[in-house]
Amino acid sequence: MNWLLVVAGAVVGAPLRYLADRAVQARHDSLFPWGTFTVNAAACLVLGTLTGAVLAGAAPARLELLLGAGLCGALSTYSTFSYETLRLAERGRTFLAAANVVASVLVGLGAVRLGSLLARGLLG
Repeated sequence: MNWLLVVAGAVVGAPLRYLADRAVQARHDSLFPWGTFTVNAAACLVLGTLTGAVLAGAAPARLELLLGAGLCGALSTYSTFSYETLRLAERGRTFLAAANVVASVLVGLGAVRLGSLLARGLLG
């Protein structure tokens, strides 16, 4: 049964990622992959908040399967991040490629931490 929770979350997360990515990127006239950056940061924030809520005992662990592995797993995308970073480097945009790597890692870690602290502070 657990795999159905993951599938159900992914069914929502994958199209949400695509639509959010396109909506954000359409608002930026830039080579920087703002869409992927945004959906990855959002997924990290949701995952951190969810994990904090579960650790505080305010959310059931099965919710991590639905929203964590399913929704956030499909919403975030390491493969697209990697591809877009490689394309920037291949086009000679090494600063943008490096900025994408550094900002994505720092913002992702920060978002997970912030979400976790918020959930634990409000729920724990």
